[in-house]
Amino acid sequence: MKNTFLYALPLAALLALPVAAQNAAPQSSTAPDQATTQAQPAADANSPINAPDKQLQPLEPPSREGFWGRLNPFARKKYVQRQLQPIRDRSNELDELTAANSRNLKDVDARATAGIQRADQHASLADQHAVDAANRAQMANQTATDASNRLQSVSHVVENMDQYQSASEIEIRFRPGATTLSPKAKDALDQLAATMKNEKGYVVEVQGFSPGRGAASIQQSQHLADAVVRYLVINHEIPVYRIHELGLGNAKVQSASDSGEPPARGSRVEVTLLKNGVGSLTQQQASQSAPAMSQQQY
Repeated sequence: MKNTFLYALPLAALLALPVAAQNAAPQSSTAPDQATTQAQPAADANSPINAPDKQLQPLEPPSREGFWGRLNPFARKKYVQRQLQPIRDRSNELDELTAANSRNLKDVDARATAGIQRADQHASLADQHAVDAANRAQMANQTATDASNRLQSVSHVVENMDQYQSASEIEIRFRPGATTLSPKAKDALDQLAATMKNEKGYVVEVQGFSPGRGAASIQQSQHLADAVVRYLVINHEIPVYRIHELGLGNAKVQSASDSGEPPARGSRVEVTLLKNGVGSLTQQQASQSAPAMSQQQY
């Protein structure tokens, strides 16, 4: 019985050693854990999440823990968890840092994309404004050119206001001693009056000729010219101020359209339509304003 007790006592001591070592391990590891816990707020304050310019410090293993040192062959679950907890904490910090960096990258990418889009919109708007300015400058230049051309045309017309050019000329024949117009003569006057419709800057020159001598011939030629003027004024409403008539008797007067041939003899009236540049200027302005009006409508 004594021998059995003697053998059992060392065996119990041997079995109690791991338990004592395990119990001593928490006491010895409590200080590093507390130091780690106290240092965590400072580490969190200086972590890359709050201070991106600083890096996380590497984990330092404890110098000695418990009876067995760094390696405990009889480690329990709680001991292993205490050893792995700093690693888990550091892994969680790294995950949070990675997530924060990812969010920052997405934010920077989104802001860069938005900035590029705004820059493209501003560039497109600037290009459109430049095109509009170029079109307006071209239109202004065209308007200035048209105004200069019109001014030159008006100046030329004003300078030559009293310079009339022969546009058309007809000759009305009368029977000897008669002062009435024949149907053929009326047709000729109708055609001439049709060309004067809506015309500006013109005068009608009416010259009466009659054979004979003296005042009787002049009076007869005046009656012939009066018959032509009366027909134009009454039948075609030609203004009287545009008609210049004169009875010349048997005078030899060469008209502007004559080419050196001897003048015709007998009772006759020469009607000449004379124009200056006012009519052509009016037509030119109307033709230039028509495209401008059509362009404004569209």
